[in-house]
Amino acid sequence: MYGRDAGKSLQCRHWPWTHAGGELTMWKPTSVKPLVTMLCHEGPLTAVAFDRGGHLMATAGGDQKIKIWDLRKFEVVHSYTARAQSLDFSQKGLLASSNGSLVEIYRDCGGQDYKIYMKHRMVKGYQVGKVLFRPYEDICGIGHSMGFSSMLVPGSGEPNFDTFVDNPMETGKQRREKEVRSLLDKLQPETIMLDPNVIATVRQLKKKEKKTKKEIKDEIEGAVEAAKNIRVKKKTKGRSKPSRRAKKEEDEVLRAKRPLLDQHKEGSGHPDKKQRIGDETELPKALQRFAKNRQS
Repeated sequence: MYGRDAGKSLQCRHWPWTHAGGELTMWKPTSVKPLVTMLCHEGPLTAVAFDRGGHLMATAGGDQKIKIWDLRKFEVVHSYTARAQSLDFSQKGLLASSNGSLVEIYRDCGGQDYKIYMKHRMVKGYQVGKVLFRPYEDICGIGHSMGFSSMLVPGSGEPNFDTFVDNPMETGKQRREKEVRSLLDKLQPETIMLDPNVIATVRQLKKKEKKTKKEIKDEIEGAVEAAKNIRVKKKTKGRSKPSRRAKKEEDEVLRAKRPLLDQHKEGSGHPDKKQRIGDETELPKALQRFAKNRQS
């Protein structure tokens, strides 16, 4: 149980230690020694339950008493003469207790004064082991020696749920978003905050430096020289005629010059004459006159 947040310990499955001498010790995960040690009953403790708000605690002991504690002051609010093997608070503050085959429901009548609200007796011979309220439902589950039973307890569940606290109808996507949100809440603000020096500023883009005609000419000449130095493989049976070899050399030169010429046209802003205005697809010569007539 985490100090004053005792109600959260029930949801996190962290329970206080109970001792045979009637003592109750409350622990914190980061502490070696218990934060609180309370003498709750003169006999051994049989059951402990915490209210949803974390301010109330109910204990039952071997001295045949049920006590309601205020955890903000660690004082007894009310004490009742009754036995209980199991205790549980509902979302609306109802207290369920079990003793043998009898299940009793207590309700706060004002000022944390709990009175009998309902009684339910199981079949003779059924020994109740555990009682537990179902969240957002007016149902109390009863685990006994012969199995499981349930009883209807009007007004025990929370009718209107808060989706920011707990959403019983949440989907897989909402569950993932909740996990991310809880992770961001754990991070330090300095690790997720935006840089104020960058907000509302304009990032300046570096302008591309245009190449001069001389530099473009030198690049083209270098590509042509590299293409001319490529050796063409000699082939037999008339396929290595001088005319064919010259044709292949011209093709290599054109293939080397083509990327540089296209790059120069894009940089200078002069589109190709074969390209139709408003369309990036290049038309053959036979169809260009139809495209011009259509535009006109």
